[in-house]
Formats: sequence, C-alpha cells, structure tokens
Amino acid sequence: MKRSQLAAQLFTLREFLKTPADVAKTLPKVREIGYETIQVSGMGPIDEAELAKIAADCGLTICATHEAGARICDETDAVIERLKKLNCRYTAYPYPHLPIDSKAAVIDLAGKINDAAVAMAKEGITLSYHNHALEFGRVDGELVLDLIYKNAPDLAAEIDTFWIQTGGQNPVDWIRRFPGKQPLLHLKEYGIIGRERKMFAVGSGNLNWKEIIAAGTECAVEYFIVEQDDCNGLDPFDELRSSFNYIAENFFD
Repeated sequence: MKRSQLAAQLFTLREFLKTPADVAKTLPKVREIGYETIQVSGMGPIDEAELAKIAADCGLTICATHEAGARICDETDAVIERLKKLNCRYTAYPYPHLPIDSKAAVIDLAGKINDAAVAMAKEGITLSYHNHALEFGRVDGELVLDLIYKNAPDLAAEIDTFWIQTGGQNPVDWIRRFPGKQPLLHLKEYGIIGRERKMFAVGSGNLNWKEIIAAGTECAVEYFIVEQDDCNGLDPFDELRSSFNYIAENFFD
C-alpha cells in the first residue's frame, strides 16, 4: 500500500467538524498524523470551495465522500455538482433511506441506487455501497446485501470490515467478491469488551489485517479508509494516529 492510498474517514472526527472554523483547525491535525487523504463525511455545513481550499492548503486530497441516501437517489445532479466542486471521483451510499424489509422493497431500493450510479458514471463519478450489519438480514431466504448488488449492476462496493464481521460474515470473502469494483474499502477494527462488540484502532482488535489488506490489494482497492465510529471514550485523534502507525509499520510499500 502506498501512503497516499491510506485515508482517514472524517466521520471519526465529526464532533470536531461542526463549523468551517472547526474544519480549518482539524484538517491540519489529520495531516500531521501522517494521512495524505481524507473521506468527507459527518461535518457541518461548509461551502465546497472553502472545504477544498482548506484541504489543499494542508496537503490533503479528498478521495471520496458519503452523501445522504435520499439525496443520492432524489437529487443526483446536485450530488454530482458537489463532487465536481470537490474534484472528487468517488462517493458512497451510506445507509438505506427506504425500508428493506421485503424482497420487493430491496429490489426497488437497489433500482433507485443503480439509476444514480448510472447517472454519476456518465459524469466520471463512481458510486459505491457502504454496508452495515442490517444488510445481512434475509428476505425470502436471500441476504439483503446480495439482493442489492444483484439488482444494482452498476454499483461499486465500499466494504466495511467491522460491519461485515458483525453481520456474521468474513470480511476477506466479501472483499474478494468485487475484484476491480471496489475503489474504497473501510478499515474498521472489530473487538470485544465484556459481552459487547466494539470498534478499536486498527491493529488492536481481532480482525486479520494481513489477509484483509492482501485481499484489498489483489482486488485493486484504490483507497484504504480508516474509520472508527466509536472511540470508547478515547481521543479520536489518538485512535486515528494508532491506526495510521500500525498500518504504516506493517503495510506501506
């Protein structure tokens, strides 16, 4: 993995990104840790031009965003325009904005997402799907996530390792399902505290990162994106640093 391929998902730092002033203070700290690349998500209102300038001024590349699911499907042109302003080629559908409690509902949602993916592709933008654990429920005997991908052939993948594991599946197996069709991969550590599943800094939990990174590399992942939704009361900047240091020590070329 090249250093430029390792990104920080800004959702991890959402409490420090509520205003443009917060963004201007936080992004240099991300760069100081060592990250050269970020995924935009979870921040408060900020003009795209201002965000792009803050990132560029501290040496950060915006590799991707997350956009609201309803906006992706219902305001696709606006999302495309936003991505162009950020000079960004990748975004992801983050969470089902419609029910997925029946096969018909899942197929309907997949069709809407696929329509957005087709429209974005015409403008040079790739739309990926970011999974959680709920997509590993079954409708009529089929996994929801399988149904989504079957019925959205133009949709790329953004596998999230923690949620794959939480859903009772193997992250490596799912990464290998999408050779050449997953520009983004979320590196999210899985571990246990007492009886609860928890997120940790990468390298301090139970996932097999050697196999995960190898599978991602084999399948042409372009950006490996560190995310930690919950830092268990620890400083999220310290957690991002711990993840960066572990990955740099073990997987940088």
